[in-house]
Amino acid sequence: MSEISTGPDFFKDPKMRWSTIVELANRYFEWLEERAFSKNTINNRQNYLSYFLAWLAERGIYEPAEVTRPIIERYQRYMYHYRKKDGNALSFRSQSMRLVAIRMYFKWLAQQHYILHNPASEIILPKYEKRLPKHVLNTKEAEAIMGQPDINEPLGLRDRAMLETLYSTGIRRTELSNLKLYDLDFDNGTLMVRQGKGRKDRMIPIGDRALHWIERYLHEVRPALARWPDEGVIFLANNGKAITPHTLTGLVRAYVITSGVNKIGACHLFRHTMATLLLENGADIRFIQAMLGHASAETTQIYTQVSIRQLKKVHEQFHPAKLPEKLQRQKSLLLNAEAEQEIQPREVSKRDAARYKYTPSGRDTNFSSEQIGRGPAHPQAGGAP
Repeated sequence: MSEISTGPDFFKDPKMRWSTIVELANRYFEWLEERAFSKNTINNRQNYLSYFLAWLAERGIYEPAEVTRPIIERYQRYMYHYRKKDGNALSFRSQSMRLVAIRMYFKWLAQQHYILHNPASEIILPKYEKRLPKHVLNTKEAEAIMGQPDINEPLGLRDRAMLETLYSTGIRRTELSNLKLYDLDFDNGTLMVRQGKGRKDRMIPIGDRALHWIERYLHEVRPALARWPDEGVIFLANNGKAITPHTLTGLVRAYVITSGVNKIGACHLFRHTMATLLLENGADIRFIQAMLGHASAETTQIYTQVSIRQLKKVHEQFHPAKLPEKLQRQKSLLLNAEAEQEIQPREVSKRDAARYKYTPSGRDTNFSSEQIGRGPAHPQAGGAP
């Protein structure tokens, strides 16, 4: 059998049309949709489940009743030993998420009486550690990234507004791409995030600086990007549709690279940074939880471990083995000198450019500066609120 693709397209693959287990999976996704599960949830389950069903197809297993607990345990061992193209193993979190998707699917099959019992019900999930965010920006690094978009170009101005929004609010990339014009309240300085993770709405503050750049974008750029019918999405691509989360990741990552900031990450880097800097400046953890939209304070609590600056101050002040005052002053002078060094900008490598589909700011689409002033493609499309 030829190589089988994975992901949502797997379930539309003509090669799978005679597979009962795939046909029932499509019914399962319809069932989830009818019960108002979010698109992200359904998409994730499709992704995770496709790996297992493709693995089954390669072994000639097409009927749900053929799947037993030993087969699922065999797949679990396969995941443990599997190596990605870069030579790294699948994280235990990824392995666990795939097994959970399998368990939920076979639970549904049993509930709908397609099988007698759920063979995955007693599978033991791998334990995985809750890791701290690997990289958090300091203020200087964040400002270096903010300065990367060419604000003299239409799309550069748009990108600056998006970066400022991420930095100010810490919202997720999907939440940013879904923002509508009526979600912004310029008078009160608030932003409504609708149907965020967990299908929950939340209202959060947004800073004056971010609002300034958004307002410039809305007046100077968005009218020319908008197409009829205008759905009111704030941040648009040159086709008049909402900028996609994937495109957003590519743009932000490219700006991080060209800024010379040697840290991994893109949109979520600003989310971690916003939370950490708020905490270091004395914000209550409960308010940070509300900003981030975390259902549990335990999730937000991770930033108390990332934010180590206050802990270092206490340690230096009260630990009996601290440096003599003279050496402490020398250390402070050395650290200050290092902090004053300029962050060196760098070019995007060919590898990163191909990965993130990056071209210089303001030129990542066919949209040109001459379009400014032409107005929207339809007289009722676009414009400032």
